[in-house]
Amino acid sequence: MRRYEDSYKQKGLRRQLVDSIRQKGITDENVLTAINNIPRHYFLDTAFEGIAYEDRAFPIGEGQTISQPYTVAYQSQLLEVKPFEKVLEIGTGSCYQACVLAELKANVFTIERQKRLFDLVKQFPFKSRYPTIRFFYGDGYEGLPTYAPFDKILVTAAAPQIPEKLLQQLKVGGKMVIPVGGQEVQRMLRITKISDTEFDQEMFDNFSFVPMLAGKKS
Repeated sequence: MRRYEDSYKQKGLRRQLVDSIRQKGITDENVLTAINNIPRHYFLDTAFEGIAYEDRAFPIGEGQTISQPYTVAYQSQLLEVKPFEKVLEIGTGSCYQACVLAELKANVFTIERQKRLFDLVKQFPFKSRYPTIRFFYGDGYEGLPTYAPFDKILVTAAAPQIPEKLLQQLKVGGKMVIPVGGQEVQRMLRITKISDTEFDQEMFDNFSFVPMLAGKKS
């Protein structure tokens, strides 16, 4: 069984990582503190432990990745998470982003469509640190209507367009952060729900995410 240890060296590398993403423009100290508090190497195969604190994405299986820390920080900052808000995350992946949201004291509802990744995360010991995360195996395009409305929605995969059902599940006054666009490059959007029929859309930087796919994969 794997032993999870967070050494002095790894903590030092994490502080350096936080400094580097601060220099790239992340200003939300709560987000930076959350990333500093979470041992990213726990979320990666042991083969990647030596490079876990480089600011880049790594494969986690099933064609998915653990996002670049800067990207995680960027989306988290745009989401403007407040303590105890209900946050829907589309794309659990490694569970790293969900843990960042939980570290920000959100109540997290996270969906994963890949059954193998869902099962791996369910067995991940570190998640027990965050009892405010609830895990669901399902189709991200469908969201979680039973638990709606949500204060915030975070999509961690590239959508060709904004999913209508997710907009419906957003609380009036709530915000959704989502990368939208083609396969190579997407524009990060922040959508604020003004009323049941009105939305404000802000456009931010370009990113490259794995595609958001419909349905569930067993």
